[in-house]
Amino acid sequence: MAVGARSGHEQPDDRPGRPAEPSPPVTGDPDGESPQDGSGSFDDPPGDAGDAGDDDRGKKKQRSFWKELPLLVGIALILALLIKTFLVQAFSIPSDSMQNTLQRGDRVLVDKLTPWFGSEPERGEVVVFHDPGGWLEGEPTPEPNVLQKFLSFIGLMPSAEEKDLIKRTIAIGGDTIECRKGGPVKINGKALDEPYIYPGNTACDDQPFGPFKVPEDRIWVMGDHRQNSKDSRYHMEDVNEGFVPVDKVVGRAVVVAWPVNRWATLPVPSTFDQPGLNAAASVAVSTAPLAMGALGAVPIVLWRRKRLTAGSTPR
Repeated sequence: MAVGARSGHEQPDDRPGRPAEPSPPVTGDPDGESPQDGSGSFDDPPGDAGDAGDDDRGKKKQRSFWKELPLLVGIALILALLIKTFLVQAFSIPSDSMQNTLQRGDRVLVDKLTPWFGSEPERGEVVVFHDPGGWLEGEPTPEPNVLQKFLSFIGLMPSAEEKDLIKRTIAIGGDTIECRKGGPVKINGKALDEPYIYPGNTACDDQPFGPFKVPEDRIWVMGDHRQNSKDSRYHMEDVNEGFVPVDKVVGRAVVVAWPVNRWATLPVPSTFDQPGLNAAASVAVSTAPLAMGALGAVPIVLWRRKRLTAGSTPR
C-alpha cells in the first residue's frame, strides 16, 4: 500500500468509526464570506461609534488651532523684526527736499541687505542715512503713540524717533567734485545732465562748491530739490566737512511703496553711466596692478632664461 505525504493543511480523516467534529459558528455574512478589508470585527456597532470618533477628532483640531495661534503670531513678529533689521525697512518722507522724485508723505522701501555684504553706495543711488552730525538739529521730532511705536518696532511703520535723512548720492570716495554758479555739477571733470532736478531749479546756484576730492569711505549727497535741500553743501563746516560716512548709510531706497498711485522704482539715472566718469578715479587702481604684475614677472623671466641658457650645449 502506498502512503501519501500530508500537506501543510491538515484535514480530518473521514474514517469510519470516528465522530465528526462540529463546524465553528458563522457570525458574519450568512453566505459565509468573511470581511476582506481588515477594518475590525463583526461586533462593532454600526454607525454611531464612528460618527462620534469623527466629532471628537474635529473638536481636537479646532482646539489645537487656537492653541497654536499665539505661536503663529510670535513667529510672524520675529520674522517681521528680522526683515526690518536685515532685509527691508519702510521710511516716510518728511520734507520736500527730494521733489519731484519723492513727495512729502511717500513711503519708500529701503534695501538693508546689501550693506551687510560690504556693498557701498554708488553714484546716483537714493540713500537713507543716519544724521552724520547735527544736520537735523532743531528739527521737531513728532511724538508717536503706543500703537505707532509698536508698529515701528516690528517694521510695519516708519520710525518717528529715528533721525534719518534721504538724499541722492552724487559722488563717492576718490571722486573730484565741483559745481560753479551757473554751471552743472562735475565729477572727475565730467558734467552731469540731471533731469531729476526739480523743475525751475539750478544745479547749485544757491550754494556753489569745490573742486575738492571726496575722502575714502565718504559720500557727497544732494537733494533733487536743490533750492530746498540742506544737503552736503550746507554742512561743509561740520566735523565731516559735509561728507556722509559710509557706515552711517542705512541702505538704498529702491521702491516708492505708498501711496499706491505713486508706486515706482528708484533706478540710477543714466547720466551716472556716461563714459569716462570713472576714468580719473580708477586710473591709479588700474595701473597699480599692472605695474605690480610687471615687477613680479621680471624675476620669473630672468630665472627661466638662466635655466634655458645653463641647459643648452655650445656648438
